[in-house]
Order: sequence, then C-alpha cells, then structure tokens
Amino acid sequence: MARLSAAFAQYRKALNAISARTGTPLPSLILSFGILHELTAIVPLVGIFYGARTLGIGERVITAVIQQEPTSEDGSTVRWMKQQFRAWVEEGEGKVERVGRRYGLFGFEKGAEGAAPESFRTGRIAGDVANAVVAYGATKALLPVRIGASLYLSPGFSRAVIGPIQNTLVRLVRRP
Repeated sequence: MARLSAAFAQYRKALNAISARTGTPLPSLILSFGILHELTAIVPLVGIFYGARTLGIGERVITAVIQQEPTSEDGSTVRWMKQQFRAWVEEGEGKVERVGRRYGLFGFEKGAEGAAPESFRTGRIAGDVANAVVAYGATKALLPVRIGASLYLSPGFSRAVIGPIQNTLVRLVRRP
C-alpha cells in the first residue's frame, strides 16, 4: 500500500508541475484531455467511414486483411501487425453489429435480434459494414497519435473552452 501511495505521489507531483507550467488547473486539464481524446476518436471514425464509402475501399481492405494469413516467414513485427489487424477487424465486426442493431444502421433492423443483413449471412463483410469496420480499425491504429494530440492540445483547450464555461457557470450560480 505504501508503494502505491508513493507511486501516486510521483504522478501527482508531475501532474502539478504540468498544471503550473501550462497555467491551467489540474481538473480542467484532465477534463480537457478526456474531451479531446473522445473527439479524436469520433472525428476520425466518421471521416474514415465516409472516406472509405466514397472511395469504395472498405471491402477491398477487409478482404486483404482477412485473406492474408500470418506466416512463419513474416518477421515477428509483420506477423504481429497482421494478427493485430485481424483482431481489430473481428472486434470491429462485433461493434458494428451491436451499433447497427441498436440504431438500425448498416442494413440491420433497429432493435431486432433476428436476421442479419446479407453481408453477415454470406460470411463476407460488405458495403457500409466493411466501411465501418475499416474506420474502426483505422481509429484503433491511430491511438498513439490521438493520445499525443490530446496531450498537446489539452492546455489550450482548457484555457479556450473549459475555463470560460466554468467561469460562466460559477457566475450563474453566485448571482442572487
């Protein structure tokens, strides 16, 4: 327990130093990071989906990823990347199905537990389902970039957006 407390003390010290250096309160900085992290997930997801749909590349990318089995001749990094892409496709397929059934998207009936659209029945991912899976996988692959961008932009976002909203809310609450 003492080790855990010491570890948190180091992080708290580092976070307080960042807060002091950027001139933003720590809670505001953390909230800014959280909001930016979610925005950097949603914006690329939607953009890549519509880009894949416009260019018609969803099915081709999925076919290329699924058909290429990792072989022993591949270097360990290449083999890992192929396995990771396949895992993201499988994970994305499940997420797309859940979202499709919940909101009635990608050829799924809203709220229906029954029949899947043609692209799932044939065992071949096609159409908007393929585009959504590609967008999901690409967004997952962009995670390191998204985290870096969120960290870099958090102080400015905190000062430009979170601070003014906080000040407005405080003024509204304090008025008699």
